[in-house]
Amino acid sequence: MTEPAVHRPYGFDTEFDESGVVVTPSGFRPTKRSYAPSEVEALLAQARLDARESALAEVESLQALAMTTIGEAVAAGAPALTQLIQLHREQASHLALAAARVVAAAALDRFPDGPLQAALEALGQEIDATPRLVIRSGGLDEAVQTRMTQLCADAGFSGLVAFRDDPALPVAAFQLEWADGRAAFDPEAAHARMVEALTLALASEAGHAETLSDGRPSDGQ
Repeated sequence: MTEPAVHRPYGFDTEFDESGVVVTPSGFRPTKRSYAPSEVEALLAQARLDARESALAEVESLQALAMTTIGEAVAAGAPALTQLIQLHREQASHLALAAARVVAAAALDRFPDGPLQAALEALGQEIDATPRLVIRSGGLDEAVQTRMTQLCADAGFSGLVAFRDDPALPVAAFQLEWADGRAAFDPEAAHARMVEALTLALASEAGHAETLSDGRPSDGQ
């Protein structure tokens, strides 16, 4: 079976007047079937230009979208990154404190009278005019007492040195009492104050004033 042919009535789109002069020219333009080499080159050049402009526009659109995505990702990840940096600082600081505490404990076990010696040397000018100095510490055997008495003399103290053995005090802890003042040292309390100062410094760097808890109670000093 063959399809019936589609017939289109012939239209006279060119109008003439009575004298044969064209009043309305025809709009029909025949399809061009061949092109000169120069026309082909011009069409190719125009096609390349159109393709390049289209590609550049698409690249600019993709770049803008990528920058927007990157900005959103940075904005979303900045708080988490800040918290991670702060957490790393806290952990590194507490690790350093723990290591320092281990080293200090070993040093104090080996030289328990070291802090007392340093205190006597530092307080030499304050205690040199007092008539009596009381030293309270643990493990004050005769050898330690003799060495501390000599240290007091070397520091300029010429009064009476009284020793009070206090087994309740931890290793290397001591108390000094004289007429015009008092001094004391406790390794545990000193460590607690260092932790408190470090915690406050970390909180200040983080941009807020509250204290970051490290799981240790504060001694209020």
